[in-house]
Amino acid sequence: MNLHEYQAKQLFREFGIPVPDGMVAGSVDAALVAARELGGASWMVKAQVHAGGRGKAGGIQRVHGEAELRQAVETLLHGRLVTPQSGPAGQPVDQVLIETPMTIVRELYLGALVNRESERIVVMASEAGGVDIEEVARDHPEQIRTVEINPVTGLMPYQGRQLAFALGLDQQVRELGRILQGLCELFVRNDLSLVEFNPLVVSAAG
Repeated sequence: MNLHEYQAKQLFREFGIPVPDGMVAGSVDAALVAARELGGASWMVKAQVHAGGRGKAGGIQRVHGEAELRQAVETLLHGRLVTPQSGPAGQPVDQVLIETPMTIVRELYLGALVNRESERIVVMASEAGGVDIEEVARDHPEQIRTVEINPVTGLMPYQGRQLAFALGLDQQVRELGRILQGLCELFVRNDLSLVEFNPLVVSAAG
């Protein structure tokens, strides 16, 4: 199943994976209501399409105040967003996700997929988050760390520690371990073929 970002984040919450507060909206009025409920004076506006590269295409914007929010939503909604993965025709934007912004210290990559040869889940992680991971894999494969999950034992604590130290997360070892456990449980229980956090962020709050 292909999920929009807001749908994926609903699943993440169910499995104890921390995500920013957010609400989906299909109109300008709904977006304004969402922003008021979230509180604050700044928000992230994210076009909900099944394609990567939204940020570079203008599909992810940080806005300040309701006037900027209205303008961003009016621009995105019911238009077509063209990204490197959408094809030249782009994809229609029927909904936007309004989120509370975060102060980001680092952007990492975390994902999981099925290795067809070994028939095991492989967890991938990289310090090169927030960019096209396919380009990283092609040009700098040494920047991607992987661990293979034994289907009998599941993710082992030492594997989480290995990834944390490889990513320089000495102060977030336990938090990454909880995220990895939730990721693996989510993957297995929903019979997924691929799940990605790009970026997985380290915020100013840790």
